[in-house]
Amino acid sequence: MEILSNLGLGFETAFTLTNLMYCLMGVFIGTAVGVLPGLGPIATIAMLLPATFGLPPVAALIMLAGIYYGAQYGGSTTAILVNLPGESSSVVTAIDGYQMARKGHAGKALATAALGSFFAGTVATVVVACFAPPLADLALKFGPADYFSLMVLGLVAAVVLASGSLLNAIGMVILGLLLGMIGTDVNSGQQRYTYDMPELAEGISFVIVAMGMFGIGEIVRNLEHDEERHILMKKVSGLMLNKEDFKRILAPVLRGTFLGSALGILPGGGAMLASFASYSLEKKVSPNAKEFGKGAIEGVAAPESANNAGAQTSFIPMLTLGIPSNPVMALMIGAMIIQGITPGPAVMTEKPDLFWGLIVSMWFGNLFLVVLNLPMIGLWVKMITVPYHRLFPAILMFCAIGVFSLNNAQFDVWLMALFGVFGYICAKLDAEPAPMLLGFIIGPMLEEYLRRAMTLSHGDPMVFLNRPISATLLALAVLALAVVLSPSLRKKREEAFHEE
Repeated sequence: MEILSNLGLGFETAFTLTNLMYCLMGVFIGTAVGVLPGLGPIATIAMLLPATFGLPPVAALIMLAGIYYGAQYGGSTTAILVNLPGESSSVVTAIDGYQMARKGHAGKALATAALGSFFAGTVATVVVACFAPPLADLALKFGPADYFSLMVLGLVAAVVLASGSLLNAIGMVILGLLLGMIGTDVNSGQQRYTYDMPELAEGISFVIVAMGMFGIGEIVRNLEHDEERHILMKKVSGLMLNKEDFKRILAPVLRGTFLGSALGILPGGGAMLASFASYSLEKKVSPNAKEFGKGAIEGVAAPESANNAGAQTSFIPMLTLGIPSNPVMALMIGAMIIQGITPGPAVMTEKPDLFWGLIVSMWFGNLFLVVLNLPMIGLWVKMITVPYHRLFPAILMFCAIGVFSLNNAQFDVWLMALFGVFGYICAKLDAEPAPMLLGFIIGPMLEEYLRRAMTLSHGDPMVFLNRPISATLLALAVLALAVVLSPSLRKKREEAFHEE
């Protein structure tokens, strides 16, 4: 009964003209950035953070959340029609989706992606509503040592699940932790790593880092590959699935939804991991495994269901523990901080309208996405043909204006440009920037909980091993790192992130 009462509060909050409008706006923008290769939800949310300053907290988070899971929908459109995934989680959708389009079944592939995503999103919303409250209650029992260990586990998971070299991922996390230390120490009042530059006394805004690494860096990288996009068909038809199609996609959608929901909750999980894992599982268990890679409808249904479910359940650790499970959730935490909200389990008790309003808005958002994706497919097809070199000046201008509006300081714009150059260098060196952003967000909290734990234990480091929760989390972190460092698993890990 309590959940029904809470959902009623969420429905009352989300079902207002203002919040519905921002939900629709978010999923529309999300679909658009998913359709346009080279943008993605991380860069888009980073660019839009300054625009949320004047919005009510609920409306701001509903819009940003809509951009994230909306991009999972939009990415499938380019993956199927152009064999060019608009979003990283749509990479595996392109394998069979594009082959279906080449055989004249683009409409069926798009309908499968939309319906599978809607079902998975609906189920994932229920999972969030059921699992978030007990997890938040458990988190209220955490002490400083437990939170420190949880954050260590989150950083280790970011390393384990990052694509590319493990050494690069570890280096990026450490760099993020160091960047998070820049500024004035809260306890001593001493400035650290500011090099007598007053602009750095308050630290570096995560908006500057995110917009530089994911906005400017992506612009430069994508200009190298601004090739003309050839679409198989200008007009998509045959969007209706027959009885046989429904029979074939039912089990993959259910398996993808279950797997995506589970992986989304894990620290470091999310849409991309869920998509890859679901496709690999389906190839092993599907009775039509021989058709995979040649246009199997199961190869579209499973990953599309998984990535949407994973995108939505990744909100659980962010909302309940205040721990980002991926870069987008790190940006969502940043948006909460901007709005004066402290992320963590207290959000559910102190801001129940925000907590449950955001959850219920996901269901409305998934409904909007079905309406946007199928009837408006013609619009998305036209957007795919827009050359990237015509888009990047507007993106660059929006980034500069957004960063300048933070403090009305030119220094911030130059700093963003510096991070943009660094982001481009990281891309050329195959060093994924996501672990750095997670380290940057978690770093100050990690330091604060470390200090609190050591103060309460009078300097005894054994406090991290004496508490059962803390010891368990640290053991999991060590186990995860040890397992992935083994040569055989490291090779399989690299193969998983380069699925052909």
